[in-house]
Amino acid sequence: MLALRKLSESDQNLKLCEVPEPTPAADQVVLNVAAAGICGTDIHILKGEYRSKPPVTLGHEVAGTIAALGEAVSGWELGQRVVSETYYSVCGHCSYCRSGRPNLCSQRNSIGSMVDGGFAEKLLVPASNLHALPDSLDFPEAALIEPLACVVRGVLELGSITAGDLAVITGPGPIGLLALQVAKAAGAQVMMIGTAADKERLALAQSLQADWVMASTADPETNARRVLELLGKNADVVIECSGAALAADLLLRSIKKAGHYIQLGLYGQRLSFDLDVLCYKELSVSGSFATVPSSWARAIALAASKAVSLKALVGASYPLSAWERAFADVFKRLPGKVLILPNDKGARPRF
Repeated sequence: MLALRKLSESDQNLKLCEVPEPTPAADQVVLNVAAAGICGTDIHILKGEYRSKPPVTLGHEVAGTIAALGEAVSGWELGQRVVSETYYSVCGHCSYCRSGRPNLCSQRNSIGSMVDGGFAEKLLVPASNLHALPDSLDFPEAALIEPLACVVRGVLELGSITAGDLAVITGPGPIGLLALQVAKAAGAQVMMIGTAADKERLALAQSLQADWVMASTADPETNARRVLELLGKNADVVIECSGAALAADLLLRSIKKAGHYIQLGLYGQRLSFDLDVLCYKELSVSGSFATVPSSWARAIALAASKAVSLKALVGASYPLSAWERAFADVFKRLPGKVLILPNDKGARPRF
């Protein structure tokens, strides 16, 4: 079968390879991958900025059907429509695993980085990772369940956003646009901030009921002044989704005293911030890393109820053979999630 693999630690070293089809162990399943999203983490892996174990097949935002069942697997059927959590293995006995936070297990191995992932025709995962898909969600939408679960983890489970809050989000990519919808579903008013290059993404944010949108400039003080002028006051909650230092600085300037700063984006490098503001403003700060099982249940419920529109975020779709075009689209900062359809031979550009 075909798989898109990072072959070494070298920057940009991706190649479409022929690999053997996986066979499930007793507690595992094999999926026919219908759709897999290209995540910012895949870009960091491509650049050598995120830990991986080459040679490895990339891709962890997956949806598909069950193609094979291990002999000890029960409760699932061949052909059933599913999504999969990203952990291939955790230790199961450390304090984090035992307290329901397997995402923090030091022995965690995830698909798409440490073991083979979903940019392939078939994917091997533990049966315990599976979640059944509602009939109302098609496969391209379902591939966005994983990033939605990440947002649920950061904004709802670890964050403190409540009805009536004023929230500011930086980064109108897929994660930021999902955070916008989750914040709106929680009853917040939301400003979305991008750059001049994000014109189409900001237009999509506006269509998703952002209360304000703003294109930032290179001047931090001007940006902070514009945010205050538009909102009339500082934000209760800020959510950084861009992985850009200027965005984090802007949010620290724009948050109220005793506010909550939420970090969802990854930077891929060490940064310098004026962290004294955490003390001067008595800020609560939370970051989030991937998901826990409860995040998936809430994400599926939000998508199934249409409180969050995943369809609005589905962008161009490409077969594995056109993976270079797919990654190029990601770098173009087009609106929507770029998808790879490993078992489909035709491309479907949306924009």
